[in-house]
Amino acid sequence: MFSQGQVIFGIIFVIVFSIVIIKSYKKDAESNKKYYKGSFWVLFAFIAFIMSIAAIKFVLGY
Repeated sequence: MFSQGQVIFGIIFVIVFSIVIIKSYKKDAESNKKYYKGSFWVLFAFIAFIMSIAAIKFVLGY
């Protein structure tokens, strides 16, 4: 199905891509804590909003 060259390329690509993503995440982790402080509350409000919509739908029986 795949040639040997394609399989080797795929394996190398996944390894290099994973390393780059992990390195970028570690680099940005400190600045994300600084600049996105309090973003947890936005996520909490979004989840609460979705849950309230689901509760209203359940109560009204739609």
